[in-house]
Amino acid sequence: MFPRPAPAARRYAVTALVLALLGSLTSGAWAGAPHRASSGPVTRVPSAAGAGTPLAGYAIQSSAKVTDSAAALSSPGYPATGWYPAGPRSTVLAALLADGVYADPFFSVDQQKIPKADFQVPWWYRSDFGVQDTARRTYLDFSGVVSAADVYVNGHQVASAKDVAGTYTHHELDVTSLVRPGTNTVAFRIQPNDPDRDLTTGWIDWLQPPPDRNMGIVRDVLVRRGGPVALRDAHVVTELAVPSLATAGLTVRAQARNDTGAPVTAEITGTIGTTTFTRQVPLAAHETKTVSFSPADTPGLHLTAPKVWWPAGMGGQPLYGLDLRASVAGTTSDTAHESFGIRDVQAPLNAAGARQYRINGRPLLVRGGGWSPDEFLRWDSRYVEDRLKYAVDLGLNTIRLEGHLEPDEFFGLADRYGVLTLPGWECCDKWEGNVNGDGEPGEPWTDADYPVAKASMAAEATRLRDHPSVLSFLIGSDFAPDAKIEKTYLDALRAADWPDPVVSAASDNSSPQLGSSGMKMTGPYDWVPPGYWYAKREGGATGFNSETSAGPSIPTLDTLRRMLTPAELDTLWKDPGVKQYHRSPSPVFGTLTIYDNALSGRYGAPTSLADYVRKAQLAQYENVRAQFEAYARNATDAAGPSTGVIHWMFNSGWTSLHWQLTDRYLDQGGAYFGAKKANEPLHIQYGYDDRSVSVVNRRHDAAHGLTARATLFDPDGTQRYDKKVSAVSVNGDGAHTTALTLPASVSGPSATHLLRLDLTDAAGKEVSRNVYWLSTRPDTLDWSGTTWYYTPTTSYADLSGLASMASVPVSATAATESSDGTSTTTVTLRNTGTGTTPALLTDVHLVDAHGTPVLPVRWSDDEVSLWPGESVTLTATYRTAGLHGSAPGVRVTGWNTPEWTVPAA
Repeated sequence: MFPRPAPAARRYAVTALVLALLGSLTSGAWAGAPHRASSGPVTRVPSAAGAGTPLAGYAIQSSAKVTDSAAALSSPGYPATGWYPAGPRSTVLAALLADGVYADPFFSVDQQKIPKADFQVPWWYRSDFGVQDTARRTYLDFSGVVSAADVYVNGHQVASAKDVAGTYTHHELDVTSLVRPGTNTVAFRIQPNDPDRDLTTGWIDWLQPPPDRNMGIVRDVLVRRGGPVALRDAHVVTELAVPSLATAGLTVRAQARNDTGAPVTAEITGTIGTTTFTRQVPLAAHETKTVSFSPADTPGLHLTAPKVWWPAGMGGQPLYGLDLRASVAGTTSDTAHESFGIRDVQAPLNAAGARQYRINGRPLLVRGGGWSPDEFLRWDSRYVEDRLKYAVDLGLNTIRLEGHLEPDEFFGLADRYGVLTLPGWECCDKWEGNVNGDGEPGEPWTDADYPVAKASMAAEATRLRDHPSVLSFLIGSDFAPDAKIEKTYLDALRAADWPDPVVSAASDNSSPQLGSSGMKMTGPYDWVPPGYWYAKREGGATGFNSETSAGPSIPTLDTLRRMLTPAELDTLWKDPGVKQYHRSPSPVFGTLTIYDNALSGRYGAPTSLADYVRKAQLAQYENVRAQFEAYARNATDAAGPSTGVIHWMFNSGWTSLHWQLTDRYLDQGGAYFGAKKANEPLHIQYGYDDRSVSVVNRRHDAAHGLTARATLFDPDGTQRYDKKVSAVSVNGDGAHTTALTLPASVSGPSATHLLRLDLTDAAGKEVSRNVYWLSTRPDTLDWSGTTWYYTPTTSYADLSGLASMASVPVSATAATESSDGTSTTTVTLRNTGTGTTPALLTDVHLVDAHGTPVLPVRWSDDEVSLWPGESVTLTATYRTAGLHGSAPGVRVTGWNTPEWTVPAA
């Protein structure tokens, strides 16, 4: 995360994945009536060679409540009476929440009521699987154990916690000799998790850490079947001709392993598209060989006009498939399948020493957000897909995963939607125990940790290398590894044919072999004014900032009422100094004091909860917009260009008051739509530092014949300045041009102004509209007082004039069309006021018959500003089921627009 002097200021990170839980993540409660398991589910395992069947679920129980021996409870027929049911990917606490043992931990301080002592002892996970054909070989294949486990099959121990340690380590246990026809049992004795002592996962200062610290099994445990020869480690190494993209070479590699005591000859056959290749591979008893096919020996693996994978917004996302089969004496022994994409990633350091990514030969300004899984690691593929769709909707191209390396499905979805990912190890615990600063958590490594670290790196490299969405791997976060740890990681990466750039740290640090990270981690993490982002220092728009934002992100009033009691809501807006449980466990981020002081200082003290939330959305819109706009404008500067920015964070794993562009329930407010506005493909924007009006073009082709217009108004709509510039041109691939510069001052007494920017194309069609609220008195920063988490503001911009804006009516008409489970609601808004006052930041929310927001939803635009007589048509796309059978409505409100709801059926 970020370097800092005190251990209490750090977050606890988590990896993985997780329970296919009952119910919708966006409902805020996990469905399912309380019940208890007996023997648990029985997984039916087919005998087909190459089959890998995930265990369907478990019965779990605390070891403090189990008196029977490990041999007894891991044997078929054991009566697991009173045990709790758990899904196939489930932490202990996730299972207990699904079973109704505890109240919703996302509400108020209910999580504090869950006793931590219950999770300081091992827990048993027990599952049955059925096998008919014991002539096949049988293996248990798994990773995702938090933190370690003894493993038993049919009453026999097959691995110890010393062997099965670390969330990311991969294990394949040959249990052929123990498996019998009919029902078989596997049992895991899961050890408690301690991220400061174990190479596992934890939460730093993102949220209140779960009482069980995520102990459990959070990835699938597969029962694999096969014949005498096993295929493992299948992958494709791609080499794309850059910059022509005219050809690509594919090299297919896999391990063929003879699991018998006699020599065999395996026929290895592979297919990619219409190309088929085969080879006879002799194997001695228990021998493993690497089998490789390349363009040199297989001409069909040299592609002309390959289908190239691009991030969203830059091109398409085509994927290829590799199918491999190993046969012995004409009978299939094993199979393997891998999806992959063809693309090229380079990441050299530029002249300023910053990491500059290039994809398929084009420069890439990384625009991203930090990813958080569900706090209890509950996996819901639809919920994950919804969030990735939000990332694309926001114009982001990258998601950073600091730890929390999600399951295979996550990266498959990222491949599909064109969302780049930046995975890496986490900070502030055991992972950086050898290099953490003074007082930081995380114990130093022992000799036993190096094999776990190497196995973790090898397993994740093997799992991620074929995904075109994986941009890079960060082997350090706040600190870079020392020479021994770096070598441990790099040896594993080389052995796995890792294809992508490896970066030493997310902070400005170096490691012996990789050298400088080319990244910075200079904050901020708490509130700073919008103008901060334009300074080429600290967290401002220069270089690659791996994690940064203005901190607090107050969700919508709808979400706040779902997560806090009336008393807590009252305190939220009245008392900035109160410790907020839903902000962070860190004392640095425990209150909203810095944020609230700025809100009051710039906009005026809140007069109610609704007024507090209204001002928060306005503030978050302007700040997030400025962050992304500054990095976009500076990306092509000759000196100190910006090369990447990761908004900290993209989402939250629970009901939070900070670090999020979208909240736990996928509702959208000022932060969301500020980011969406800033990341438009063709965008007009204002520079807080030099009053410039620039046009940024993220499309590949240049844009010509544009007209830029800037108009300044008093809050009552009185026009003070207007200028139009025609024949504006701007190159593509992130270039910008300055169309005009605003005057240093304008006439009139108002200290607050509204700036309306309009960009039209050669045909006169509006392609970008952007509205700012500005002050004749700037925010003043005390750079000398900068800390690792923010720069103090000594005086605030005067935006209090916005409070004087007259109430403006906005009419709305709406209609909905539905097809194949998807609905689209079209809304036309019009400022029907008779005066000159605009309707500022008009918000539309799709609601059901009860006034509850329909989520998730993707709006074409929102939080729009309309001058008298102006209208705009917006569309909202969502799942019809989100209406729960009711007719849709559209709730309209805004800074100075009365709230009302119009039917939208």
